[in-house]
Formats: sequence, C-alpha cells, structure tokens
Amino acid sequence: MKLIHTILVTLCLILVGCVEEDKPRGDEDTPGYIATLYFDALYNKNNMDIALEHVTPRLARIMRSYGTASQFTRNLVNMRFDEVTIEVDMTNESLREQYGDNAKVNLVFTGYFNGEKVDDMRSVQMLRKKGKWYIDKINPDPFAR
Repeated sequence: MKLIHTILVTLCLILVGCVEEDKPRGDEDTPGYIATLYFDALYNKNNMDIALEHVTPRLARIMRSYGTASQFTRNLVNMRFDEVTIEVDMTNESLREQYGDNAKVNLVFTGYFNGEKVDDMRSVQMLRKKGKWYIDKINPDPFAR
C-alpha cells in the first residue's frame, strides 16, 4: 500500500512539472505579444533558439554572432536581470501601426539584478511578413552613455 502511495505521489509531481509555463497574455497576432515572447525567451528562459524564431534573418545573424542569450543581452541590448517582468507600454499604441506591416513596440522591464530593483525600457522595430510579426531591430537606449 505504501508503494502504491509513493508511485502516485511521484506521478503527480511529474505531471505538475510537465505543465507548460505561463505564456504572456494577449492577442497572439499583435506585435506586442511577439516582442514579449522574444524578450521572455532571452531573459527568463535564457533560450536563444526560442528567441530566434521571432526575429528577421538580419537580426538572427547578429544574435548568433554573440553565441549565447546572456552574451547578446548584456552586450547588444545592454540590460541584465536575474528575474524580470516584461510589459508592453500601451501609452503610445496606435491602431494604424497594428494594421500596417511595420510597428514600433515599447516594452517596460521591471526586475532584479544582484538583489537591486531595475526598471528599464526598450523599443523594437517590427515587420510583418506573411501575416506573422518579426523583430527587425532593437532600438538603442537613448539615455545610455
């Protein structure tokens, strides 16, 4: 009886561990949703392959040259986090941009690095090809030195 109980508890733990992680909320066809998935893959999942699915070939070449997600985010994006929450800045959203093939998406990053709270913001240029949105360029931080 104790063996059956142990097996059931183990199976429950395995099933709970296999549940898909939380995805960002929102309409999956919007540029903001894709931009959030991209940065979530880089910062929270530390997975370059997932991030590469959401970029244009030009940006993919640049990303691959850095080797890892952490190298890319530290050197090109110039932001580092131990954990981060990513939100789309809706204050500048224009319906006209969503229906065109180009969009500029502003993202707000709130997280921690080495125990200190870090708030930052980045914008990305996006292109729509064959009905799917891709990140084409990460705009540099205008306030960086």
